[in-house]
Amino acid sequence: MNLHLKSIKELRGLLDGADLTAQELTQYYLDRIQKLDPIIHAYITVNEKAMEQAEAAQKMIEAGAAGPLTGIVLGLKDNICTKGLRTTCASKMLEDFIPAYDATVAEKLEEAGAIFIGKLNMDEFAMGASTETSFFGATRNPYDPERVPGGSSGGSAAAVAAGLCVAALGSDTGGSIRQPAAFCGVTGIKPTYGRVSRYGLVAFASSLDQIGPIAKSARDCAYLLDAISGQDPKDMTSRPSEAVVPMLGESVEGTVIGVPKECFGEGLDPEVRAAVEKAIEKYEEMGCVIREVFMPSLKYAVPAYYLISSAEASSNLARYDGVRYGYRSKEGKNFEEQVIATRNEGFGNEVKRRILLGTYALSGAQFDAYYKKADLLRRRIKKEYEEIFRICDCMITPTAPEAAFKFGEKGGDPTELYLADLYTAAVNIAGLPAVSTTCGYTKEWLPIGMSIVGKPFAEGEILNLADAFEKKFNYILNDFCL
Repeated sequence: MNLHLKSIKELRGLLDGADLTAQELTQYYLDRIQKLDPIIHAYITVNEKAMEQAEAAQKMIEAGAAGPLTGIVLGLKDNICTKGLRTTCASKMLEDFIPAYDATVAEKLEEAGAIFIGKLNMDEFAMGASTETSFFGATRNPYDPERVPGGSSGGSAAAVAAGLCVAALGSDTGGSIRQPAAFCGVTGIKPTYGRVSRYGLVAFASSLDQIGPIAKSARDCAYLLDAISGQDPKDMTSRPSEAVVPMLGESVEGTVIGVPKECFGEGLDPEVRAAVEKAIEKYEEMGCVIREVFMPSLKYAVPAYYLISSAEASSNLARYDGVRYGYRSKEGKNFEEQVIATRNEGFGNEVKRRILLGTYALSGAQFDAYYKKADLLRRRIKKEYEEIFRICDCMITPTAPEAAFKFGEKGGDPTELYLADLYTAAVNIAGLPAVSTTCGYTKEWLPIGMSIVGKPFAEGEILNLADAFEKKFNYILNDFCL
């Protein structure tokens, strides 16, 4: 039985019907991890207590107390704190860090009876677009192990695509759920800022970070999103939210979809353009209204994003000094020298690059020249979205300008990788929800993703649109994934 191809709803039926136990499902995924993860390298840590969680979940099922996720095997990105289970952020700085508490999302999933199979690889401190900056080594794309899975949630997307867990959680600061979902041929949603508590998420850029699900379909993402959403007294930016699963299956006829002209210009791979345009035609066939819109500030989104995120990272990562917790260097004759040595040895090059950029942007006269301008751009981008949503219900864009690229293909220029956030970063800047789903394949059978961007807290509407498209689109799973 190919359990890794089944949806959450299908597995729910098997578990509740006593055709499958939570222990059997967990063992199935542990066996697949043992067999396939040496190739994919999606996991940093496999949870040794997964079978204990499975036994507890099975008791809930037998007692008739099961919910949608009881007994479902999930992976968590390794920047989400889990009590007693190593959380590294894919960095030498936190190589041996074991949290004393659970993130709110982990706590909610545990209460729902979900099983944590392990912690998933990522770009170090979520800084990257290819999962190559991980201290523990790169994750590989299940569709072609010579290519990147995207980032920073590359381990989460690759694990779902390769059938190494039913679904996973990632985090998205500038596209880190949606871009790897596109590269790996799965579905991922970045929720509205504030819909999901950030308590227990190791901070990169606090005004942009958001936890969200990655799964095989929009419907599976909806189950996870409902489980982790809601107001949390431990996170003052969190807000109450409605359930999205009941909204799936509604007619999309009459939905007005905006198509930003700026997202289909220079720099977009022709195969990606063709696939997204064909998907837009499918929506027209379903009765949606397509309207061309304009986002003149989109070209400034990437530089604004990198200035804002790097400035916040500079502040957030100042706590890693080798004194309170984490890695501590043995070098240095005094406190100052030891802190310098610790940060130099504990952080990778990409993290250092962004800390330096952020510190510079916040310093003296540079604050007005760089950070203040980036913040003004944030307001301008938000305003442009508001104007578009006065005449449109949502927007469709490519998720990334190209399909998954090969390792080493981008050379040594980091700005080439930064452009992977071209179509995603503006959504984080505006705090909006967006879902990426597969809309086609290249000639080399690499997945192509499109993003549906919605109004604040309109996750139900955009997931319903993604679900409607997925029902009409024939997915092609790579043989490796089988």
